[in-house]
Amino acid sequence: MMTQVYKQPRRPISPKQALARRRPVDGFLDAELFKALGDPTRMRLVACLVKCARACTVSEIAECCSVDFSVVSRHLQLLERAGVLESARAGRTVSYRVRGDELAAIFTGLARALSACDGCCGTCGNPEKPGGTCC
Repeated sequence: MMTQVYKQPRRPISPKQALARRRPVDGFLDAELFKALGDPTRMRLVACLVKCARACTVSEIAECCSVDFSVVSRHLQLLERAGVLESARAGRTVSYRVRGDELAAIFTGLARALSACDGCCGTCGNPEKPGGTCC
């Protein structure tokens, strides 16, 4: 006669305990990136550059919005520091392009990490998906 062993489900962890655990999702949540993308003007500038599908000069990009040239330049610099854009200088002219492959990798990784976290696994205290990968 075989004896069945019942595993007691783990208690769900608290938010404080979850914060202390290092998971793949942590590597994709970059405050500087999301802050840079959180401004409507910067989003329009990025959208303009994506649709152009090439590097554009600051003056070309400034035509995309009704903001002063110097403000556009500061927005572009902030986007570059956040890793959204890369720049190239030719004399006094600066051109920017979207780092599309890098951004796609970040957002794909984030989507996968969030998807893996849906329902989670026993490691996190959720017995719904035993043996699954954890966020």
